[in-house]
Amino acid sequence: MDVQTLFAERIGGAKFGTTNEIYKFEKIKRAKAAARAARPGVELLDFGVGEPDQIAPKPIRKALKLAVDDPANRGYADNGIREFKVAAAEYMAKFFGVTDLNPDTEICHSIGSKPALAMMPLCFINPGDVALVTVPGYPVLATHTRYLGGDVVKVPLTRENKFYPDLDAIDPAVLARAKLFYVNYPNNPTGAAPTEELFDKLIAFAQKHNILIVQDAAYATLVYGQPLSILSRPGGREVALELHSMSKSYNMTGWRLGFVAGAPRLVQAYAEVKDNVDSGQFKAIQLAACAGVADKALADKIKKHYERRLKKLVKVLKTVGFKAKMPGGTFYLYVPAPKGAGSVVFNTAEDASQYLIRECSISTVPWDDVGPFLRFSATFESKDKQDDDRVIAELEQRLLKAALKF
Repeated sequence: MDVQTLFAERIGGAKFGTTNEIYKFEKIKRAKAAARAARPGVELLDFGVGEPDQIAPKPIRKALKLAVDDPANRGYADNGIREFKVAAAEYMAKFFGVTDLNPDTEICHSIGSKPALAMMPLCFINPGDVALVTVPGYPVLATHTRYLGGDVVKVPLTRENKFYPDLDAIDPAVLARAKLFYVNYPNNPTGAAPTEELFDKLIAFAQKHNILIVQDAAYATLVYGQPLSILSRPGGREVALELHSMSKSYNMTGWRLGFVAGAPRLVQAYAEVKDNVDSGQFKAIQLAACAGVADKALADKIKKHYERRLKKLVKVLKTVGFKAKMPGGTFYLYVPAPKGAGSVVFNTAEDASQYLIRECSISTVPWDDVGPFLRFSATFESKDKQDDDRVIAELEQRLLKAALKF
């Protein structure tokens, strides 16, 4: 049997597993291992981690411990328990002023945002249809659009345009075939926060071209200003599905829980596909989330943790020579990459990232999609606030010693 002939073309066909191409995160992983081996006594400062550094809040953990021992929570959850849908609707009202979402028809839980994004093309994309996706960004919706024979058109997020999409620059011929437009605000990796003007433009754009906006709001509560939902804007409920996640807002990464919200028919489509993909998240996890999802004090405490760290990171990076400023949201700083260090020239952000790991034991994430940028995350590990200062001071000393050129 020749297994190599069986693989689908969408994952590489007969060449699957035989190429030497290495994904950038694998390159980072290998570089980190090499740095630890070369300097076993030197702490690796990891500013590349994209997940919270703390555990979920105590009320959520306490609720899980109770729920997991309740026999009523055994069995499949299918498309979600009503308690979580009600809590999600309360969250939307408290945080974003979306006060009249029907939990039974306009909300459906997800096993995290990633599978929800993977299912969106199954709901809407036929072969030859187009999905617009902002870059740099999270690739899942684009990947599954290609799997289904759809076409992906990248919409660049430039520094000059404040990391918002230039809607006027999109080819009208592309718009005629487009069905989905994936956006993500607050934005990973740029840190750009949503504005009423941005969402209003997207809503008008969607109405004009009959395109569904898929707004990935995974960092919705991590905004250093006023939180905003596209569903709170006039017309937003008719043209957008918004995806929310417990992972970043409540340090519940790995718990795999979120929800999709929007107009009933749109949510129904997602729920129907979902019903043929999974059997729902464990009821105890959904009940645990109910103890915190609408608790603004819990979310604000987590937000302040990252805000404090980000401000310190901005100060250090500016001192070293980076063009850094406080982001509008998320826990990321997205800064133009240095052009070299000493006599070494960096042609790409990946060059800079690899150098910092191997020579300085500092890990970042490079982005070369729309110019060379590095992403520093405020999710680095430390023991407490005092240790935060130690880690950031060590970062400053190493970067100064590297003699970076900009």
